[in-house]
Amino acid sequence: MTFKKHLTDSRLLTLLITAFIVSGCSDPAPQQQAQRPAPAVGVYEVKEEPLALSAALPGRTRAWRTAEVRPQVNGLIEERLFTEGTVVEEGSELYRIDDAPYRAALARADASLINARNLAKRYENLVGSRSISQQQYDDAMAALRSAEAEYQAASINMNYTRVKAPITGKISRSRVSEGALVTGGQQQEMATITQLDPIYVDIVQPVTRLLDLQHAIETGLIEADENDDVEVSLVLENGQAYPHTGLLKFSEVVVDEGTGSVTLRAEFPNPDSKLLPGMFVRALVEEGVRPNAILVPQQAVSRDNRGVASVWVVADDNTVNLREIETARTVGNTWLVTSGLQGNERVVTEGLQRLAPGLTVEPAPASNVELRTDLAPQAE
Repeated sequence: MTFKKHLTDSRLLTLLITAFIVSGCSDPAPQQQAQRPAPAVGVYEVKEEPLALSAALPGRTRAWRTAEVRPQVNGLIEERLFTEGTVVEEGSELYRIDDAPYRAALARADASLINARNLAKRYENLVGSRSISQQQYDDAMAALRSAEAEYQAASINMNYTRVKAPITGKISRSRVSEGALVTGGQQQEMATITQLDPIYVDIVQPVTRLLDLQHAIETGLIEADENDDVEVSLVLENGQAYPHTGLLKFSEVVVDEGTGSVTLRAEFPNPDSKLLPGMFVRALVEEGVRPNAILVPQQAVSRDNRGVASVWVVADDNTVNLREIETARTVGNTWLVTSGLQGNERVVTEGLQRLAPGLTVEPAPASNVELRTDLAPQAE
């Protein structure tokens, strides 16, 4: 009986010690939780402001006019009369071809023409007196017209020995030298003349963008002139802005079935020949003004595995909650939000890793936000 009583007292003592230990270990946790400070986060206050939208589209420069200089008669090149890489005027002589055989042909044609004229004149006097038949007179007049045509052809060939510039522009290097034999209508050009002012920029864009652009013009978001021309600006490949604006002239009437894109053509002044054919550029096409646009820094937006965009929003009581939003496009280093946010709301841009729904935070203005809505490089 004494042994059982001793065993019972030992068990009771063990239970009391265990309860004391458990209560001692569990009590400080709520106290520590209550004393843990709210995490500090950087926030950005959303604003509703007018925003002028523009689309940056890739493009290539194309010469306004290009002419390939080719000979129209056969012969040896006697002289080259231009400096490679300079601007030549329309009608100026570029090459001289040996004209000796063509001078001889022109002299023969001239002699034949004189003889035919004299014969036709004599027959004209004789036919009236019926000294010759009408058929003889008609044959003489036909011979005169044939001689005139031969003389004209010989004169044209003689002029073709002076190869002239068909347009005004910058001429390329010469592909033939003095003493070279050229052939009329040959495949290889003698030189190429390129007119650079003005210059074209061909812009490739999806057909959906073209439809949006047309809708913006129709609704008045984009101002066009009486010919439906829209102003376009350029950013060069090194990031510099081109100083002159151009006009969007026309678009292709056929959509590329492989890419679903169309080509737009803009015309730009190029007085200093800064733009050369084949250069890659970015064309900025104005897409209108949104009166109450909401822009959110890109670092505030995250996406789940479904691709849905969301931001952490700080409420008035400094609690945070994750909210889904809809974005239309990027503008500079921001997202253009179409739904899910309103003006004066605060979104978290710093300290995102420590957030949980309903958590109380200590908000402060974000230090990692510098909104840029343009594509121009920042000045150093």
